[in-house]
Amino acid sequence: MNLLCDDTTAVKGWHHLPAGEALSNLGVVESQGLTHEEASRRLEAYGPNMLPEAKHRPLWHVLLSQFASPLIYILFVAAVIAFVMDHHTDSIVILVVVILNAVIGTVQEGRAERSMEALRRLALLKVRVMRDDEEEIIEAQDLVPGDIVLFSAGDSVGADARLLEAAALEVAEAALTGESLPVAKHQAPLPEDTALTDRSNMIYCGTHIAAGRGRAVIVATGLSTEVGKVAELTAGAEDPMTPLEQRISQFGRYVLSAAGVLFALVVSLGFIRGLPLGEVLMVAISQLVSMVPEGLPVAMTILLAIGMQRMAKRGAIVRRLAAVETLGSTSVICSDKTGTLTKNEMTVTSLWLPNDRKIEVTGAGYSPEGKLLEADREIIAGDDKALRTLLEAVALCNDSRLVRPDHSDPRWRTLGDPTEAALLTLAIKGGVELDSLRHDMPRRLEIPFDSATKMMATQHGHSAQGRVFIKGAPEELLDLCATIRRNGNPEPVDKLFRNNVEEACNSMAATGLRLLAVAEVEDWALDEDAGFAQFQTQATFLGLIGQMDPPRNEVKVAVAKCRAAGIRAIMVTGDHKITSLAIARTLGIAHEGDMAVNGRELEKMSEPELCKKLDHISVFARVHPAQKLRIVKALQSQNKVVAMTGDGVNDAPALASADVGVAMGITGTDVAKGAAKIVITDDNFATIVHAIEEGRLVYRNLKKVILYLVATSMAEVLVLLSALFLGYPLPLAAVQILWINIVTEGTVTINLIMEGAEGDEMDFPPIKASEPIINSTMLKRVVLMTPAMVISAFGYYVWRLSTEIPYEVARSEAFTVLAVCQWFNVLNCRSELKSSLNFSILKNYWLLGGLALGNGLHFLVIYTEPMNRIFHTTPIPLADFFLIGAVSSLVLWVEEIRKFFARRRVCSLKTRGV
Repeated sequence: MNLLCDDTTAVKGWHHLPAGEALSNLGVVESQGLTHEEASRRLEAYGPNMLPEAKHRPLWHVLLSQFASPLIYILFVAAVIAFVMDHHTDSIVILVVVILNAVIGTVQEGRAERSMEALRRLALLKVRVMRDDEEEIIEAQDLVPGDIVLFSAGDSVGADARLLEAAALEVAEAALTGESLPVAKHQAPLPEDTALTDRSNMIYCGTHIAAGRGRAVIVATGLSTEVGKVAELTAGAEDPMTPLEQRISQFGRYVLSAAGVLFALVVSLGFIRGLPLGEVLMVAISQLVSMVPEGLPVAMTILLAIGMQRMAKRGAIVRRLAAVETLGSTSVICSDKTGTLTKNEMTVTSLWLPNDRKIEVTGAGYSPEGKLLEADREIIAGDDKALRTLLEAVALCNDSRLVRPDHSDPRWRTLGDPTEAALLTLAIKGGVELDSLRHDMPRRLEIPFDSATKMMATQHGHSAQGRVFIKGAPEELLDLCATIRRNGNPEPVDKLFRNNVEEACNSMAATGLRLLAVAEVEDWALDEDAGFAQFQTQATFLGLIGQMDPPRNEVKVAVAKCRAAGIRAIMVTGDHKITSLAIARTLGIAHEGDMAVNGRELEKMSEPELCKKLDHISVFARVHPAQKLRIVKALQSQNKVVAMTGDGVNDAPALASADVGVAMGITGTDVAKGAAKIVITDDNFATIVHAIEEGRLVYRNLKKVILYLVATSMAEVLVLLSALFLGYPLPLAAVQILWINIVTEGTVTINLIMEGAEGDEMDFPPIKASEPIINSTMLKRVVLMTPAMVISAFGYYVWRLSTEIPYEVARSEAFTVLAVCQWFNVLNCRSELKSSLNFSILKNYWLLGGLALGNGLHFLVIYTEPMNRIFHTTPIPLADFFLIGAVSSLVLWVEEIRKFFARRRVCSLKTRGV
């Protein structure tokens, strides 16, 4: 067969083909492998075995995207009109403001991307292949369909392959399927309709060999692999607007509409009053500039960047600035189980021995820190023969090894199957000295674990006959047993005992434990070719062992915090339903009346049925990537703000489509990290809670800034309109308005966003995505703040004109009154309820510095010649500043009165328990 003229991806069901037929279709001889010439031809035909890297937006594209805002459009229009009217200085100042905002946004996005680049792994995977009848090591990116690859424990799989040979082979597929335990593999053909997760004669790119060895032929590389298909799903996933982007966009549209109406109103009034066209247009420009809170884009960008930096210090790298706020609006977290909610370290938690003895095992993970407790009393193997025999059996009938902590890794680690590593940890906890035991009872013979029989047996001792230990599935192993030991005396296995074992199995399985039975045959010569039938009615039953992938210690508290904050957690995993539901109940994710749904059940549900049941489904188990995507979309259809956490390749499409995807930095695959908007560097679910809290603080501070900016913009508009309606000359020039909006406000808004947490961020439900950025509470405050500032500025301006001082002095003083109003008002905006008349401002050194800087810059714009010329100001008497300060403080006293009554109302509601 000429492979280069055929498409290997067109061959459906490699798992269904016998190994020989698969080799024939791929045109390769197993013992020889491909020739180097043939491998080169296929590499040219199929391309490198790698996924295409995500295209980074060029710098010019990022820069241009910063201008895509209705607020910026208004400023562009104002700049053009000013330029046409020969007010070039005003036009240049406006354009400088716009460009400054764009540069800041571009720099911050670049920093986020560089943080992610530093996180990505740079090592290239190496694989063993047969080429020209010789074994050699090549880079995985050079693999081609038809390559014969060799695997052993610890190897990573670089491409999808059909197994040709498997010796006790187990593959860890958690990154692809979500299955926390390694899967036993064989080379026999399977039915064509076998699901991906059950194709035990295939190995897939992105997984790794947990135990045994094998040989396979590559059938798919690059985008044709299962990982590649997931990557294509991810690439096709829509990137939704964050709630913040939606609110800012809506706010921008409102401002744009209001600016258009105001522009038409000003022009109409100008014509009615018979004013010259040039003067009318300059008034209109001033109104346009007044309408736009120029400081908002800059303040929002810096606020989100500061939130990003705070999150990075707490273990979360943000790839998209607006995702910082989205976490604060999150109402549902869809979390993967393995490695995210759990440790991804199998742990023995329970033992059952004949005589109906129940023993609890404390501790978690591979660290041998823990105790064996029976009726709350600590026991050790040396004092209990039945227990010691059980522990010796699982320690000897074991192919795994524990690696002690060292300078390179402070954790206990495993070489081999994690289930067997957990058994070694159990033995150490029980007081067994592993090295001494292995020396005294060396292994002589073995029957490796077989997925068909679900058992393993080893013979130990120094003679031809010795002790044989067997471990495996309880239902299979119990059939081999004829006796048990009660108080050291042998007794037959009768129907009553079988019932007791069955009840114990059901009870332990109901708590999510994976069960293993252990037996012993004394004085036996094991025949490795006779299989397990040789032990029929010869074995003595020793007990049951229950183990699980334990939840992370901090996750239960984190889930409880989320629930108190109105955030619902849902487990979305590739693991089994019963196990996942038990873990979910332990963590507080699932409650009374909640249900678990597996992939097949989900497949049968229509969209209306799924949406109807969503509120009661806490666990989605055995789901594939497309189904995870469907779950996220279903939640979003109910107006939920969805965060998706995960670390595997299988999580990537849902991570990309969720409102905010959260990937794990340590165990996470590059595909998952690339799809996520936030990466948790410590793989700690509790870090998500910190990130949510930070997101809520960001949103609260953003609303403080918006309240401050909107109140200022409205005051400027009303001051100008009042002058226009009443026939007074304009009290503010366009560039003076820009000075207030950029410099006066900028020196304090940038520092207002540095306000710390007030401590109650997690006491409120999430902000609804539909809630406008300016809600009713903010509007009520604006209605009080704005008139107070208008009365101060315009009233002072009219009074000063009546004293017959020069117009330029009156305008400069009105300009100063409005600036001082902003300094008082920023104190108002620090809290919705707390009085500004206290020393809490001393905690925010940034804000104090901003106020001092703002005062200094305002003196420069009033008293220096170049600034006088540019900003149309003139020096004013220093003595007038005392009067200006008193008049400008009106806004502070108005807001203090409102806060006083608001605090009384809140206290009254709390007293009544509302």
